[in-house]
Amino acid sequence: MAGTKGPKVFLYPMCAVKVGAVCGRNLTCTTEAGKPGVFYQVTVNGEPSGRRCIGAAEANAAGAITPGQVLEAMRRLKWPASPLVVQPPNGLTLVNFDTIFYTTGTAPVTRSVTLLGQRITIEATPSEYHWTFGDQESLKTTDPGAPYPALAITHNYLRTGTYAVSLDTTYSGRFRVGNGAWQDIAGTVTVQGTPETLRAIEATPKLVGY
Repeated sequence: MAGTKGPKVFLYPMCAVKVGAVCGRNLTCTTEAGKPGVFYQVTVNGEPSGRRCIGAAEANAAGAITPGQVLEAMRRLKWPASPLVVQPPNGLTLVNFDTIFYTTGTAPVTRSVTLLGQRITIEATPSEYHWTFGDQESLKTTDPGAPYPALAITHNYLRTGTYAVSLDTTYSGRFRVGNGAWQDIAGTVTVQGTPETLRAIEATPKLVGY
């Protein structure tokens, strides 16, 4: 939007690659001044006014919503840490045993913000998980793991002891202006999980009667 006085000008970036309603890459161009730009659909007071090749400086001056602005807004918002589930439960596991790790935090999360007078919907989806096992070992996966009997993500502790285990989640995002097409956000946000205590103990043999 150009301002509170005069015509209201809105710029909507055009897509070069679209999958369904999702814009994967903006339609780039070269401005009359020879600068890198993006093709925008322009509306004036709500009426279509064609498309224009506009550089970043002009887009910012006109009040266009840019992917960089949305990424900054996404990083200011609060996103949930993924719950960490360990099996066996109750904070105990065994030495030389496949301890299972997984999370149920896989669903997209949506937030709404207002940028330059426009309603922006941001959808963040977990895209990578960073598992810290507390014994100087860690693992990055796109897999959220799964409960027993699946052994998707496991860790084997070699020594008895108490370990601080945690799970950090990296979110990828997309956004849309009003009810417009979804566009990918070129950047990610990582949310750190709270460390939890896990004790590794040795199994004690025990005779049982028949």
